[in-house]
Amino acid sequence: MAFNPLQERGIPLDRQIRNWSELNTTPYRKQDVHPYSRCRGIVMNGIEVEAVMFSHQMNRNTLDPEVKKALATVRRVEAQQQKAINWLIPGDESTLEVTIGYEQVAVDLTAWAAQHEPDPYLRQVYEFGLLEDFDHLYRYANLYSLLQGKDAQWLVDGLTEIMPGRPTIFEHRDPADEIRRPMTSLAADPQSVLNAMTVTAAEQQTMNFYMTIGNRFTEPLARATYLEIGLIEEQHVTQYESILDPTCTWLENLLFHEYNECWLYYSFMETEPDPKVRALYELHLNMEIEHLRIACEMMRQIEKRDPEAILPKSIDRVMTFQENKAWVRQILADQVDLTAKGSQFINIAELPVDDAYYAYQARVNEGGCPTEQVIAETASAKGDEYRLETEGEHPVPGLRRPDARKGASTEYARCLFNEPGGFPHGASPTLQQPPAGGPS
Repeated sequence: MAFNPLQERGIPLDRQIRNWSELNTTPYRKQDVHPYSRCRGIVMNGIEVEAVMFSHQMNRNTLDPEVKKALATVRRVEAQQQKAINWLIPGDESTLEVTIGYEQVAVDLTAWAAQHEPDPYLRQVYEFGLLEDFDHLYRYANLYSLLQGKDAQWLVDGLTEIMPGRPTIFEHRDPADEIRRPMTSLAADPQSVLNAMTVTAAEQQTMNFYMTIGNRFTEPLARATYLEIGLIEEQHVTQYESILDPTCTWLENLLFHEYNECWLYYSFMETEPDPKVRALYELHLNMEIEHLRIACEMMRQIEKRDPEAILPKSIDRVMTFQENKAWVRQILADQVDLTAKGSQFINIAELPVDDAYYAYQARVNEGGCPTEQVIAETASAKGDEYRLETEGEHPVPGLRRPDARKGASTEYARCLFNEPGGFPHGASPTLQQPPAGGPS
């Protein structure tokens, strides 16, 4: 059934402030929580962080005192919502366990966006980024095995496979090659706007999380791994935010933010199995309906525009977390060798020898690469690297386990082994010798 938040009555703003005990939500039991319940909470935490930070930025660029007051009042509620959602994570869930949840979000949320993206270029943007987050999940799962001696299977419950994606060592690109073509929001399909705002906020929260907790480890390899992947997440935020429409006014952006929150809370209220968490999403949805009404009224008064002419007529499709293993495998097989050049995606073999990619690779990977070292040390300590390949061997022969590789059949693997047809010799001297364990 279609849902139109513009036609619903929300909770009045003066009744939305909660006390400390109401905000101090009872955390889930990590042994019992469904992986996708964990994922939904991680997403909504990121959405609320984005809402608060956007409101702060709008406040810094606004003169009208009445607008500032409205923003401050709604922002305080958004900040309370963020606390209530984020406090669902239990204190006994380790940083690495939460991290694996973040990367499962990155894989399955981005997979949903790509499969429900009507614009072919934007769909390619999501598919490109997904293969990199897929590899991060593999690296962190190996770090989890190495440091905590545990199997990440119990965290992802077999819903998301754990194996190499586009190897993280090769994801480091010149900053100019992270910029994508922006959409025009008024001409775009509304689903494209919702997808972009959602994935941008989720990736931004992942970036924020890693930059905050990465230095809390005592193990040098863990610190180095979070440092490396954290910088890739900054690249991803650059990629995804650049597809948003830069010509939108502050009020248009506020309107889209509030509508996006309504869409996601409605989606997760419809799909969350835990009754207490579902009730929390329903409560927040009813708050967001009022926030959306306020944003609509501000647009009518200040810009003299009809918000209903900008927003979707109704919510006809809910965002769902679902298993995407076969689809991800196909994207891996088809696109693992892609890299970015400007706003386009090309096969790595098409880059000229003097491309900025090689200079950047040589600089950041000089002296070794932490995400490769994680695999080598896990294999050394455990006798094998950690993988969860529920659907058979890796779809890319060059990324299979070393004893099943039978030749490196990816451009990246040929680069690592310096084989004919791989990267130009001398272009990236730190990649001339394969790390222990070969390409992973």
